[in-house]
Amino acid sequence: MNAPNEPYRPLLSEAARPSTFNVLAVDENGATRDTPIAGEHPLTLYVDKREILTLMTLGAAPEALAIGYLRNQRLLDRIEDIVSVQVDWDVNAVVINTRSGLKNLDAKLGKRTTTSGCGQGTVFGELMDEIDSVKLPSDAVLTRGTLYALLDRVRVHETIYKQAGAVHGCALATNNPDGGESPSEILYFVEDVGRHNAVDAIAGMMWLDRVDGGDKIFYTTGRLTSEMVIKAAQMGIPFLVSRSGLTQMGYEIAQKVGITMIGRATNKHFLLFTGGERFRA
Repeated sequence: MNAPNEPYRPLLSEAARPSTFNVLAVDENGATRDTPIAGEHPLTLYVDKREILTLMTLGAAPEALAIGYLRNQRLLDRIEDIVSVQVDWDVNAVVINTRSGLKNLDAKLGKRTTTSGCGQGTVFGELMDEIDSVKLPSDAVLTRGTLYALLDRVRVHETIYKQAGAVHGCALATNNPDGGESPSEILYFVEDVGRHNAVDAIAGMMWLDRVDGGDKIFYTTGRLTSEMVIKAAQMGIPFLVSRSGLTQMGYEIAQKVGITMIGRATNKHFLLFTGGERFRA
């Protein structure tokens, strides 16, 4: 039950799986080592008893992942439409119950695009047609100092990647263009076997916590593809930063929606590709 005057939250299970598992491996010297590896689990999404698809996931934030997936696919408009999210790893399933079902589900399921996301992401429906309705804040500003602060925060952040590799990470960070002691703080940091899963999980967390994207920065370790740009735009985030590169379609969509997109960002190095009018060097 939600307490009076508190934002609505659906009934959630708390079924996170361990992010790493230890196995034995033999190193180059013939020595046996107890070595952490990343988890990977199938998780089939059911909405109102209807199977939607199966996601391959680390399992660290399965409830937020399922919510964010429906949000980023534009299958639900509000967190209030969700009654409950229950994960059962015995059958590798997550079940979402809604108040009135998913809108235009048959039409959207009828057209799927397998994306370049790790683990083969799937995009339903005509999201490109809906991207024209996205309006990002025109007065948002990102400074060089804030960008460097974010990259430094990410560099020292404790991650599964440092232990086991084999995962992508995404972060949502604050943006304080006035500088000060905290020009950028990490609000959420999510890792998964596919970067599209990590961004969906953050989208779910933002919905649950009522976090607005207009004054935030999204960071990813993965490449900036069309899917990543579309999802960032749908989340209302004007700044997209990656330590990796980008694709042609990702670049073209970023130009279309007006996202400030920065790639190859490590230490004090970066490449500003789009949205330069928001960046202050």
